[in-house]
Amino acid sequence: MSQNPENLVEQVKKTTKNLSRPPLEKWHPELSGDMDLRISRDGQWIHKGEALGREAIVKLFSTILRREEDGQYYLLTPVEKWRIQVEDTPLLAHSLKVEGTGEQQIIKLTTNVGETLEVCNEHPLEVGSYEDSGQPRPIIRVRHGVDARLTTAAYYDLAEHVVEQTIDGNTVLGVFSHGNFYKIGQGG
Repeated sequence: MSQNPENLVEQVKKTTKNLSRPPLEKWHPELSGDMDLRISRDGQWIHKGEALGREAIVKLFSTILRREEDGQYYLLTPVEKWRIQVEDTPLLAHSLKVEGTGEQQIIKLTTNVGETLEVCNEHPLEVGSYEDSGQPRPIIRVRHGVDARLTTAAYYDLAEHVVEQTIDGNTVLGVFSHGNFYKIGQGG
């Protein structure tokens, strides 16, 4: 077993040949250790101080990444589990597109690894805030506890679709997607 990204890639390819996405929910290996891999706030995947040069490796690693109940992030294969460091969210979401209008509109975002997600029950949108600055922290759930943070441009694009709703007697701001209302903030 190795912390080498190329070795992990080969393991995953062997076990997921005919699958569109690795079955992480079925993989529960013991912790192999800590890998010297860090995902920076700006979405860079850095292994041993160097950016991972192959985009294909980053895309594959994004499919074997899981955030567990302890709040830590792990790269998984059927036989290995490596803890990695993530500064904010492991993925970024950009290129917001909206299809339709009103309550039935569909909001789509593309991640920095090329996956398009629709804001829905499976990929909910949530806007929290950073504790240190109070700045908004808009995220969309990808899968397995992994989130993608909306880039500033995507967040501004999202703001163009905000509407007011009254919920429990309070005015709130948010957006609709797939018939669901996703709260962005308090109304005025």
